[in-house]
Amino acid sequence: MSSPLSLDPDRDGRPRRRLPGARVLSDGSVLYWWREVLYVMVVNFVYEAIRNSNEGGRTAAYENAVRIMDWQQLLLINHEEAIQEAVLGARWLIIASNYFYGSAYILVTIFVLVFLYRRFADAYPLWRNTLAATTLLGLFGFRFFPLMPPRLLDVEGPGVQYGFVDTLKSYPTFWSFESDTMEAISNQYAAMPSLHCAWALWGAFALWPHVRSWWARVLVVAYPVATVAVVVVTGNHYLLDAVGGAVIVAGGYGIARWRTRAGRGAPLGPSASRGADAPATAADP
Repeated sequence: MSSPLSLDPDRDGRPRRRLPGARVLSDGSVLYWWREVLYVMVVNFVYEAIRNSNEGGRTAAYENAVRIMDWQQLLLINHEEAIQEAVLGARWLIIASNYFYGSAYILVTIFVLVFLYRRFADAYPLWRNTLAATTLLGLFGFRFFPLMPPRLLDVEGPGVQYGFVDTLKSYPTFWSFESDTMEAISNQYAAMPSLHCAWALWGAFALWPHVRSWWARVLVVAYPVATVAVVVVTGNHYLLDAVGGAVIVAGGYGIARWRTRAGRGAPLGPSASRGADAPATAADP
């Protein structure tokens, strides 16, 4: 039986063991897919635990929603209700928006991570760390600025009617925030900043340098734009939530540039750019 380990010569010509799935970076550090999966799981566990343990008071969340709309009125961008009302008649579009909102941010984010890991390994650590830092920065908004999303204003507010529709409740989808499971695991007032918009913008920035065809670049740009439209149409976010998402992406990128060592500033070699299997080293990304 052959061993799952193979041998590669190191710089001195001596054999070195290689694990399947390793990705070498141009600075000599190495990535393993199983370690990356653990990294993502740990960050997600910390995020979910903190996010859902601090839902905030209903009164504070409502007052912050009114405050957000007042700020948007001053900025002449308080148009969420008009935007939603304009598309409510297109049933297929609302249903598509519901499914987009519930799945695209997860599926596209996983795709971007896997794509970078396999094809552009030298770029992967920076964008992986940017995503982690961005996600954790969002917790500060959830902790200090609980925000009632538009879809809850007429339901949980003090009687003032704004006219927003909870599209997940009013249109057929496989899931809803009113289900017992969603109420148990989801912080309903974690709206500022919008991580849907933040992750979409992150994905666009991470992919843009690595796509060349015109249609791929159109999709890369369209994704965050569509995400902003969807979070508004479904009544889950205000436009300023999307701005908040952009702010934490910028902060996350700055933190990642400061902390990331592996592959930073190094030219992309064949193994790094195409994600070839690589000899293991002691360096840590």
